[in-house]
Amino acid sequence: MKIVLAPMQGVVDHLMRDMLTRLGGFDLCVTEFVRVVSTKLPNKVFYRICPELHDGGFTPSGVKVKVQLLGQHPQWLAENALTAINLGSHGVDLNFGCPAKTVNKSKGGAVLLQYPETLYSIVKAVRDAVPTEHEVTAKIRLGYDDTSLAIENAQAIDAAGATSLVVHARTKRDGYKPPAYWDWIAKIKHKTSIPLIANGEIWSMQDAQNCILQSETKDIMLGRGALALPNLASVIKHNETPFDWLEVKKLLVSYSGYEIYSEKGLYYPNRVKQWFSYLKTQYPEAEEMFLKLRKLKTADEIVAILNS
Repeated sequence: MKIVLAPMQGVVDHLMRDMLTRLGGFDLCVTEFVRVVSTKLPNKVFYRICPELHDGGFTPSGVKVKVQLLGQHPQWLAENALTAINLGSHGVDLNFGCPAKTVNKSKGGAVLLQYPETLYSIVKAVRDAVPTEHEVTAKIRLGYDDTSLAIENAQAIDAAGATSLVVHARTKRDGYKPPAYWDWIAKIKHKTSIPLIANGEIWSMQDAQNCILQSETKDIMLGRGALALPNLASVIKHNETPFDWLEVKKLLVSYSGYEIYSEKGLYYPNRVKQWFSYLKTQYPEAEEMFLKLRKLKTADEIVAILNS
């Protein structure tokens, strides 16, 4: 079983990847997307999104990191994919799932799920550019407005030579509203030969087991669930006991040290409040603490509450 940490834009940066992979259970991380328009990007862009490239493409705990690209132009995506590989990325991932309006308006992410032929062209160009020993993977949703092209989209990506495919089992229109339609992943599996990774609404061991059963896949990707229950990957893979609130508080204090003294320290108050929005789904104590810190504006004030 392989568990992948999802590329949650604006949430799972290199600091969060470091924090979560130290807790165990993850086999791979995918970065936030590198937006590709119509140019070959300088190396500094890749290093900013994926500082792990300075260390062979591994998190400090030794988990591989893969750069994700988002765009619509096959040749420019291909050229930038090769840059990512040359800098040390463990393969390259293509984003066809982002539901954000600003991304879709610029013809990136989930909007491309309306055009199977474009998916094919992008994946084929990237696959042809990247040496065969390196993975070229993709992430999709079940569709844009509906599931009518779900199988055709997956077949296009399969035919173009992708190594594997993550399926977020909802459409763009569904957003993040439950449920996730894991049975659709099984439908795709029966019509393709590409290895699939299931994603969406996995918050617990039971969810993971249900997802694996319904999707007929053994590999999963965790996103919001890993933020709500920080050791979820180890709970699923190693049957570890879920963290109690005291353990989560210690983790929050540790994370505060990462954030405050990083180049993103200025944004720490917003970042920790953002994390609390996920923790509240699993820990009643998080809701109570959030009420105390939601109006605080300095790191010192917030850390004092975390240590209380």
